[in-house]
Amino acid sequence: MSRRHRCRNFWLTLAQVGLDVAAIAAGFVLVYRWRFEQDIAGRYIPPTATTAVLMSLLLLLPILLAFRSARLYSLSRGGSRVDQVFQTFSALSVGTMIGVALNTILLRERFVYSPLILAYGWALSIVLVNAERFLYGELLAWLRQRGFDRRNVLLVGGREIGQMILNQIRRFPRLGYRVVGLLDEERPVGSELEGVPVLGRPEEVAEVAEREAVDEVIIALQAPYQRVLEVVSRCSDLPVQIKVYPDAFQVVTRNEITIGDLNGLPLATILNPALSGFNRFVKRAMDLTISLLVLVLGAPLFFLIALLIKLDSPGPVLFIQERVGLDGQSFHCIKFRTMYTGAEERTGPVWAAPDDPRVTRIGRFLRRHSLDELPQFINVLLGEMSVVGPRAERPVFVEQFSQMVPGYMRRHKEKVGITGWAQVNGLRGDTSIEERTNYDLYYVENWSIAFDLKIMLRTIWEMLRGTSS
Repeated sequence: MSRRHRCRNFWLTLAQVGLDVAAIAAGFVLVYRWRFEQDIAGRYIPPTATTAVLMSLLLLLPILLAFRSARLYSLSRGGSRVDQVFQTFSALSVGTMIGVALNTILLRERFVYSPLILAYGWALSIVLVNAERFLYGELLAWLRQRGFDRRNVLLVGGREIGQMILNQIRRFPRLGYRVVGLLDEERPVGSELEGVPVLGRPEEVAEVAEREAVDEVIIALQAPYQRVLEVVSRCSDLPVQIKVYPDAFQVVTRNEITIGDLNGLPLATILNPALSGFNRFVKRAMDLTISLLVLVLGAPLFFLIALLIKLDSPGPVLFIQERVGLDGQSFHCIKFRTMYTGAEERTGPVWAAPDDPRVTRIGRFLRRHSLDELPQFINVLLGEMSVVGPRAERPVFVEQFSQMVPGYMRRHKEKVGITGWAQVNGLRGDTSIEERTNYDLYYVENWSIAFDLKIMLRTIWEMLRGTSS
């Protein structure tokens, strides 16, 4: 990383720290003042100015250290908003507990916060910190999209995974990455891959990275480990960040490996479904609870959508289509109709395009906010689907994909979902099936309650933003 980038990162990080301090202080001060102005603080007497400063320092410093330990000052460009909320919640909770302990031990009788003030201050601080971090993140994204704080990236490897990474970078220009070139073994120097120039071969990574003032090297070689390690070693002495993408189908690099034995013979388990036994029971209980709540509480919305569909175009309200679910078994997936009746009679089974003329006016709105998916909660209630899981595909596409992508049918070892890890990462519709399969398999092999909750929260956010179509 150049001196210019280091200096810029320092000031951006310092600004983030300042905003965090302001938000945390505002949370506790506002609650503190409100409590005493309401004259309900009881025996707790307002502290002197000196004591107030000491108390604030003993509270703020542990929180800021907890934020640093949680890597909340790493200026990550591709992190999830939901992840940041969880990390902020955890770090602020731990930091507050340590700060209270320090105040109690060091200030003793001068420590005047009541438990209620601490609880309210902690809760308000979480809200304010997440709000300012969201606004600061949006500001940085807006600036990066316009060229500020842009990072030069050199991509090593131009096959399927290299193209997948290139597409992901282009899909999110707000991250501020600029691919300056590609190193590839199969394409000649001077040629291009989707507009990105080929600057040399992988073994020239050090020379090219230095010449092009590269900030990051992303290695996406579909090659033996020794070959990847050789490329890494060639640029390890440069002041650049090196990232390696694990091959989508090398499960050993993606899964947790557990070592067991067979009567004394050691065996490594590299594929162990996360959803089994009690976990499967918990997920089904969550599905039943959520689907019942949505179907009951969302009944007025269902009725309104049905009325709008009928007024917009002739035909049924619901659209029922065969999809492939658990263990490759077919079921009838229920959705709100978003296309004109008989739309596929002329085209056959094809992906819907962004400006597809087959989609009705109300259908475009429903697709943009994923409201057409709501009737699938009936499928969840019937046990045919889950709220979260791999996307349900049509039999004709499943047959094609299973022949194209190794390991594709492993995603059908679990129930398909209304939403999923691939969908919240922008992979739906006519996108790379290899990339979608990679995300689906990661979910299947790494399921947890927290993972499901994270996907649900991100889904709600994408629905509100209207980026789901």
